This record gives sequence, structure tokens and C-alpha cells, in this order.
Amino acid sequence: MARILCIDYGRKRIGVAVTDPGQIIANRLTTVPAHTIWDFLKDYFAKEKVETLVVGYPRQMNNEASEAVRYINPFLKKFQQIYPEIKLELHDERFTSKMAFQTMIDGGLKKKQRQDKAMVDAVSATIILQHYLELQRNLKQ
Repeated sequence: MARILCIDYGRKRIGVAVTDPGQIIANRLTTVPAHTIWDFLKDYFAKEKVETLVVGYPRQMNNEASEAVRYINPFLKKFQQIYPEIKLELHDERFTSKMAFQTMIDGGLKKKQRQDKAMVDAVSATIILQHYLELQRNLKQ
């Protein structure tokens, strides 16, 4: 079975998470500078089989797309052009940064570690991916 990759897209940094080959659990992978995402994806796809890319899609409380989508939509369009064989899924990312921060506190990380925005982005991607996996499992039941 192929992996599912998830990104939490930001203007400066992109948090990346991935499933195990059995698509059972989400794992934090890394954070990459936004300007290097295409090189990262090319290298990763050359090493690992990925069937789906899940992208955290920011929405406002009224469920409308937030202002940040103006940075994400061009990425989505280019991704579909370059990798049409990989399924692209959008997943609501509301509150994931706050959840990531709380997860880091609950996990016992020191204040200095919690201030690492790259770590927060990668944990956010992991939370988005885990929610996506849980939703997929619930839909199959």
C-alpha cells in the first residue's frame, strides 16, 4: 500500500507528515522552507510511493475559505499539473496550530522547544493527517 503525505502549507514554512505504508497512523516527517517544496516533493516521490497528498485548507468560522488560500491555491493548481496521478485532498485545518501547541505541552516539551515554529508546523501537519485518516475510517464503516 502507498503512503499518504500531508502538508500544512505556510508562506514561510511547510509542515510535512506522512502515514506508514499501511496508512494506519500519521507521523511527523519534517518542515521545509516554502521555496523548496517542489524539490522536496520530487525527491520524496522518487523514494516513496505516495497515493494521496492531503493539504490543510484554512477556513474561517463561517466555513468560507480564509485569506491564506490565495497562497495555497496556486500550489494546488501546480501540484495537479505536475502530479496528476496523485490524488489531492483538502482537509480543514482550523485550530490545528493551537492543537499542535497544546499537544507539545501535553507531551512535556520545554518552552524553548514549543517556540520552534517549524516543530509546530510539522505537528500541525500530523494532526491534519490523523484527522483525515480518522474521517476516512469512519466513512468506510
